[in-house]
This record gives sequence, structure tokens and C-alpha cells, in this order.
Amino acid sequence: MVIPDKRHLVELFESQAERRWQLAATGPAERIARLKKLRAAILARSDELYAAVKADYGKPAFEAWLTEIFPSIEEIDCVTKNLASWMKGKRSKGTLILPLSSTRVLYEPKGRVLIMSPWNYPFQLLIAPLVDAIAAGNCVIAKPSNKTPHTAAFLADLLENVFPPEEVAVVEGPGSTIGNLLLELPFDHIFFTGSPSVGAKVGEAAARVHAGLTLELGGKSPTIILAGARMEETARRIAWGKFLNAGQTCIAPDYLFCPKDSVRDFAAALQKTVESFYGKTEEDREASPDLPRIVDRAACSRLQNLVSDAVSKGARLEFGGRFDIERRYAAPTLLTGVRPDMDIMAEEIFGPILPVLPYDSLDEAIAFIRARPKPLALYVLGRDKKSAERIIGSTTSGSAAVNDLLVQIEKLDAPFGGVGMSGTGNYHGFYGFRTFSHERNVLYQGPFSAVEKFYPPYDSPAQKRLWGALKAVKRLNR
Repeated sequence: MVIPDKRHLVELFESQAERRWQLAATGPAERIARLKKLRAAILARSDELYAAVKADYGKPAFEAWLTEIFPSIEEIDCVTKNLASWMKGKRSKGTLILPLSSTRVLYEPKGRVLIMSPWNYPFQLLIAPLVDAIAAGNCVIAKPSNKTPHTAAFLADLLENVFPPEEVAVVEGPGSTIGNLLLELPFDHIFFTGSPSVGAKVGEAAARVHAGLTLELGGKSPTIILAGARMEETARRIAWGKFLNAGQTCIAPDYLFCPKDSVRDFAAALQKTVESFYGKTEEDREASPDLPRIVDRAACSRLQNLVSDAVSKGARLEFGGRFDIERRYAAPTLLTGVRPDMDIMAEEIFGPILPVLPYDSLDEAIAFIRARPKPLALYVLGRDKKSAERIIGSTTSGSAAVNDLLVQIEKLDAPFGGVGMSGTGNYHGFYGFRTFSHERNVLYQGPFSAVEKFYPPYDSPAQKRLWGALKAVKRLNR
């Protein structure tokens, strides 16, 4: 890997200046052809991706297919199926004072786009927004995370063999240097996925050059088990949503509200599920090929400290709590008796640790959620539809799901994004195409313009009659 300097980055950015206008003039057939070429390359080299994510943090091949390749291919298929229709834009007819006019909304590419992707799903979270940006006709510079170097190198090689650098270029290197240099360039849109703290800095950089901005961040996504929920089914769904990718998922359940009289039943059901997923004993689970590792030692040490702090302050360790910092192993862990003043409730966990807070009434859980920053996701599990709808209607989040976890991200006919501290803007399918497009309003006036009737002088008899007629029409239409 050759880390570029500022001069190289500026040259790369300038090389896309003219190409952006050429890409803007392309039709759906040309853009679809580019995306199909990318699709074929991904499938042809999937074994290389499996090896890369395995080398970076021990991700199983099936999880890599399920969470990296499959959603990327789904995004391409959705876009190529619908792009011709989306690019037609929207048309509308005249209005009361513009009766002979028509309006067309054109979806124009924004121009030069920067995509900065994270390490937790290092392939999918770069490819999905890239697909949307290409579909909209943009040039892209992509910056993958340097915390997953094998996947970053694979992405660079893959995309270099599909696109010329004046269309799509991948820049590798530390975010503290290369990322900051990229943020000095006047991109037309910046798409960032990562932590809220870094997202704030990206937002400041975008504001300096008046760039469009999409921030896909994170936060503490709550999960609520309703009274009467089927506990074994609920535990299995929560275990999958929490421990997939070793809990390193931005929309993973971060903490759990459980009815006070059901906490023991849930703990037993979750432990049984974890044993069936990853092994009966702690030793079996540490040796399981189905449980990825934490991305680096610092992150693993941080998780260990969160558990230690909670236990020292009175939380009960139901199972797990085992760490091997050198091997970056963090065991699936359940904590009960957790209080809001513990460190584990102050920051996003981003690991396989689930803290449980008991509740007596839904009002208590709702008030707790509403008093904190708006989360990226919210989950409700149980068969009481009225209570589920009450929770959804009384809170806000980037997305929500009832009786399942994580899978709302798979719905490409719906937007995915955050709200407040968990992000701004959205993408996937049409919403991604729109994110990377400028919606340009173009009005076409007919041979006669009724607006001429509004020209001065305003005190003429004709003007007064027209004004009176318009006010009368609006009163009648109330």
C-alpha cells in the first residue's frame, strides 16, 4: 500500500473534474452496464473477500456472504432494475396562476463524492453507497477504514479493475492523516459511516465547502421485551441480533428492557441459545469458528473495562465476561442488575455484551429512551400489538422493528438512516439514488403566461378584479 500525499490527492480529485460532466450525460444503460460489471467482479472474487475479512477479524465465510456480499448484490440488483424509471424524474401540471405551465424535476448527479466507510462491515458499507452514487452519475473517491487493512486492499484492487480512477478511486491510509486531507477538498457530497464524534468533524468539513452530507452514525439502540413474550423465541432473535459480527453492528441492540418478573427467564433462555449457537462452555465458545474477533486490542480492552466497571458497581454477570486481549476475543456476555450510572450505559457498546434493565411499566422504559439521544434503531419483541405501537408512537429512532432485529436494513424500498445524534440523511434503493442526486426543478411555460396579469401597476381596475377573484377562490377552497 502506497499512502498518498496531499499533492496526489489533489491531482486525483482534479482528474474527476471533467469526467463528472461526461458521467452526468450518461443514460441508464451506461450506468447499469458499469454496475453489472461490478456485480460480476464481486461474485467472481468472493473467495478473496472471505479470506480478507477472515484475516482482519476472523469473520466466518457465511457471515461474510450474508452481511457483506448478499446486501451488496441486492443493492446492485435493486438499482439496475429501477434506474431507468428513477432517471425519468417527476412531472407535474399547471397551477391556478400557471395554468399552461408544466414542471419537471430532474435528478442530476451532484458531481464529485467522497465516501468514508467503517471497519465493522468494511465491504458492504462502502459498496452500497458507491452503487447509489454511480447510479446517480457521480465520480467517487472512497476511503475504507485502515483498521481492516486486508479488506481495504481487496476493495482497492477490485474497484481499480472495474473503474478508471477518474470515475472511482480508492484511497488507503490512516483516517487521522488521509481522511483529514480528503476533507480539505471541495467535494459536492460527503457520505460518512462511523462514530458520532468523527461524524461531527466530517459535518464541519462539509459545511466549510457547502457540500451535501450524509452521516450514518450509531448510538445506543434500545430493545424492549413486552410482558407475555415467548421467551425462547425472543432470546434466539436477540442473540442473533446482538452477537452477529461479535456485536460490532451499528444497529445491534445495545441495551435491553425486560419486565422485572421475566429477567431470570430471559437470562436462562439467552444462555441456552448462546450455548446452542457457539458452544456449551466458555472454552467451546472461544474456539467457535462462528464467532468473529474484536477489530483490535484497544477495542477489546475497552469492552473488558466496561464489564469490569459494571460488575464493580453491582451488576450481575450471568454468563460470559471472558476476554483474551491478545487474541482479540470477547465472549458473549449478559449483565443484569445494570443501572444507568454505569459506564456501559454511557456509550455505545459495539461488542457482544448485553446489559439488561428491569422495568415495571412501559412508561418507565419510554421515559428512559426519550431522555437520551435519538438512537439509530429500536426493537420491540412481544405479541401485544397495541403496546408495540404505543412504544413506536411515543419514541423516535432512525429505524425500528417489531419481533425481529437488524432485518429492517434489508428492505431496499425503505430508507435507512439515522436521526439526530445517530445520523442525518438516508440511503438504499431509490433513497440512495436521491441522496446522491440534485433534484432540479425546471418549469416550462406555455405560449401564454398568466403571470403577465400580475404586472404593475397594482392599483389598476383589472388588478383589483383579479386580486378579488383569487381571494374568493381561495376562500371557497378552504
